[in-house]
Amino acid sequence: WIREKGLKVLSWSPEAEQLRLRLQCAAQWLPEESWPAMDDAALLASLERWLLPEMTAVRDLKGLQGVNLLSALLHLLTWAQRQRLDSALPTHYSVPTGSRLPIRYDAEKPPALAVRIQEMFGEASNPAVAEGRVPLVLELLSPAQRPLQITRDLAAFWRGAWPQVQKEMKGRYPKHPWPDDPANALPTRRTKKYSPQG
Repeated sequence: WIREKGLKVLSWSPEAEQLRLRLQCAAQWLPEESWPAMDDAALLASLERWLLPEMTAVRDLKGLQGVNLLSALLHLLTWAQRQRLDSALPTHYSVPTGSRLPIRYDAEKPPALAVRIQEMFGEASNPAVAEGRVPLVLELLSPAQRPLQITRDLAAFWRGAWPQVQKEMKGRYPKHPWPDDPANALPTRRTKKYSPQG
C-alpha cells in the first residue's frame, strides 16, 4: 500500500526530514562511505529493511502515522555510519557562547546556521561540516533576530564588512557590545551591563 501511495502517506517529522537530508548530503560530501540511497525510489524499494521493523504495533492508518521515521531510517545505517554521520554532519553546532543551535540541511543549498552575531565573537574562521569540507552558511542576526549578514567566510566578514555593520548597530543597539576585533572578543548572549568587561 505504501509502495503504491508513496512516502508522503507517512508522517515525516522535521527530525526525520533532516536525517534524510543529512544522509543525502553525506552521499555527496563523503562519497568514500557507502551511504544508503535516500531518494523515494530507493526507500520504497527497501521498505522491509527500514520501515517494517518499526511497524510491529501498526494495525491501521492511525498506527502508521505514529511510526517514528527517525528511528526507522536509522535501520539503514551501520553503527559506524551512525557515528560518522553524527560527527561529520551534526544536527547542531555549538557556538562560542556554548549555545547549541540547529543546523539546517537542504538538498539544494549549503547547510545553514542562524545565530546572533554576538554569539559568534571569538570565532575567527567559518565553521564547517563534513570533516571540514563544507563551510556553513552563517545567517548572522541582530539582537532583534533580524539577518544582518549572510556569509560562508566569517574571517573575511570580520575583516571586510564588519566595521560598517558595527557602526550601524552601535547606534541602533547601544546596550550590546560591538567590539573592534570580533574574532578575538568574548562571545556573549547578554547586553553590556551584564558582561564581565563592564
